[in-house]
Amino acid sequence: MDDRVARLTKEAAAGGLRARIERNCIMPNPKRRHSTRRTANRRAHDFLTASGVSECPNCHEKKLPHHACAKCGTYKGRQVLDTKEAAK
Repeated sequence: MDDRVARLTKEAAAGGLRARIERNCIMPNPKRRHSTRRTANRRAHDFLTASGVSECPNCHEKKLPHHACAKCGTYKGRQVLDTKEAAK
C-alpha cells in the first residue's frame, strides 16, 4: 500500500496523475463499427405513420377525425365553417 501511495504522489508531483485522470474521464467511444444489419434493425421503427383519415358523413370527402370538414364545413352534423360549397 505504501508503495502505491508513493507512486501516486510521485506521479501527482510530475503532473502525470492529472493527465491519467483526464484521459479516463473522456466519453466512451465505440470499439467497433456497427454493421449495416444492426443499423437497419435499429432504424426499423423510425418511419412515419400515415394519419388516420375518416369520411365526412355529409359530403363523403376524406377528413381528419375530430376536425370540421374542409369541403362542406360541418362537424358532428352541424354547420361550423362558412365555405363556398356550403353557400350554394
